[in-house]
Amino acid sequence: MKKYSGKQTIQLLTASVLLAAFTALAPVQAQTKKAKPALVQQANRALDLAVKQYKLMAQHLPDGQLPRTTGKDGSLMTSGPNWWCSGFYPGTLLYLYEYTKDASLKAEALKRMALVESQKNNKGTHDLGFMMYCSYGNAYRLFKDPAYKAVLLTSASSLSTRFNPTVGCIKSWDNKQFTFPVIIDNMMNLELLMWASHTSGDDSFARIAKTHANTTMKNHFRPDYSSYHVVDYNPNTGGVLRKITHQGAADSSAWARGQAWGLYGYTMMYRETKDKAYLNQAKHIADFILNNPTLPEDMIPYWDFDAPGIPNVPRDASAGAIAASALLELSRFTTGKDAARYWNAAEKMLTSLCGPAYLAKEGENNNFLLMHSTGSFPHHSEVDVPLSYADYYFVEALLRYKHWAK
Repeated sequence: MKKYSGKQTIQLLTASVLLAAFTALAPVQAQTKKAKPALVQQANRALDLAVKQYKLMAQHLPDGQLPRTTGKDGSLMTSGPNWWCSGFYPGTLLYLYEYTKDASLKAEALKRMALVESQKNNKGTHDLGFMMYCSYGNAYRLFKDPAYKAVLLTSASSLSTRFNPTVGCIKSWDNKQFTFPVIIDNMMNLELLMWASHTSGDDSFARIAKTHANTTMKNHFRPDYSSYHVVDYNPNTGGVLRKITHQGAADSSAWARGQAWGLYGYTMMYRETKDKAYLNQAKHIADFILNNPTLPEDMIPYWDFDAPGIPNVPRDASAGAIAASALLELSRFTTGKDAARYWNAAEKMLTSLCGPAYLAKEGENNNFLLMHSTGSFPHHSEVDVPLSYADYYFVEALLRYKHWAK
């Protein structure tokens, strides 16, 4: 028998361990990231349709305006740049430019994005992540223009002014109905702060984002990992005053898009920090969604998981699109059965959204891509209509699937 020195023995053992680890992981990676040819074809068709729809939309969109939804009279409803959704249209165009390299899509994106630039100084909203990072963030990622970087850093500074260290959160609304309201949606705006921290080297942005995520994890979630919509705080003590809803069916219910915001937000925070607490939180939220007895067979949620009258209530395609995009990413941070389950669930959601029940026909739906989203059912606002953010996260999910599936 050949004898080895102590050093050689350690090297051989190390090599064996690494080989075993690689062999064990390889089948999981292949299983969880294997593309379904039929879904890849559907994704390509949906993206091709999106290009056509958004080129048609550009022709009908008034100067100085951004698309929002379909109005009650069936016409295109638009908004100015101060509306929280203002970044989604240019962001979607930039995703479609990334898919096609079509210069006309880039030109339209930059034209409409310029409308949003003034919002970099807006300290009256928590939605600067949506508004600025979905637009300027994608533009900087693609084109590396230093002017876009400057806009984003200013936006992050503006957003940071809404942080209260006593509460440990960024204030969501300046609304006299509440004292210091924080909504689960706000998790999405933390990505702008994490980007600003990594880019500038100023860790104060990351400290705010992590503190907000930790406080939200502590106070927003029930034992089953469903989320309240709004937690209202005492800004002087940091104490919780009440846990309520504004857009859900009841204070105790699980508003569908809110659950998707939480899933996406904590998956993103794990990506940015590698803090396992955020990964575990994302997994718990995913399990709540996927194991929920009211989740329909096609995997596109009703507007609230506890809505009275299920199944005869509206769906929320936007919640499905956001969740699908988040689940694809979550599957990359997990292994084994968890990774496969998250990936497969996202595939089912995308298959449904790519089908005729949700995907509009060319020239219809006011040239939006997805049908059947719900903005705020209790306020009779944007019910069973297209929404700009549903399209944004749907296109993002399709591109993620094509990029990550092999």
